[in-house]
Amino acid sequence: MKDGERTAGGHPGNGAAYAAEAVSLRPDSPLRGKRIIFLGSSVTFGQSAGGVSFVEYLAARDGVIPVKEAVSGTTLATLDRNSYIPRMERLDRDLRADAFVCQLSTNDATRGIPLGEVSPGRDRAGFDRDTVAGAVETIVSYAAETWRCPVFFYTGTRYDSGAYARMVALLLRIRDKWGITVIDLWNDDELNGISDERRALYILPDGVHPTMAGYRDWWLPKFETALEAVLKRD
Repeated sequence: MKDGERTAGGHPGNGAAYAAEAVSLRPDSPLRGKRIIFLGSSVTFGQSAGGVSFVEYLAARDGVIPVKEAVSGTTLATLDRNSYIPRMERLDRDLRADAFVCQLSTNDATRGIPLGEVSPGRDRAGFDRDTVAGAVETIVSYAAETWRCPVFFYTGTRYDSGAYARMVALLLRIRDKWGITVIDLWNDDELNGISDERRALYILPDGVHPTMAGYRDWWLPKFETALEAVLKRD
């Protein structure tokens, strides 16, 4: 599927009541006016919600100014010019950003990208961009140095993938090294403990791609809490 192609279809979780346009702005949101870069693939884009993701809800509800760089089907590991790192490096280096938020892509798990190892140092020249670890460390280092803002990574909620589970565990080790914030939806028992009825409304059967309802009512509060905890201190 090409980036930008809409797939909202007739899913009940993509009804008009869940549209970003139907969300009321919180005038006292601590995130209001914060410019945030979002780097990711189909989940950040909102592939199964007509191109709407948590990003649009942060804009509509919290007044966030988003810079959304999301291309479906792409990987953290550098496979081509549309992978995460090349696209990140094409963003405006002079952008005044308050935060940088990156998706831990499920595509690396699906494609069997090597995990790699957390590097003992912080020199980007020593990071293997062809591995998940090297790509994540490259993104963290580059974003922090370029935009001088807090760096966040987020995971997906739990689905049947041992490979992605290992990526999440790796990301938490990288978090401990670099001091970034991880919005860990994978290990969030509250999110993952919803009823089957709610799950059917909130996410596609693949367990990866949320609907509008899922982004708004299921994921958005977790993003708001994590972002506010860091950015309200700045």
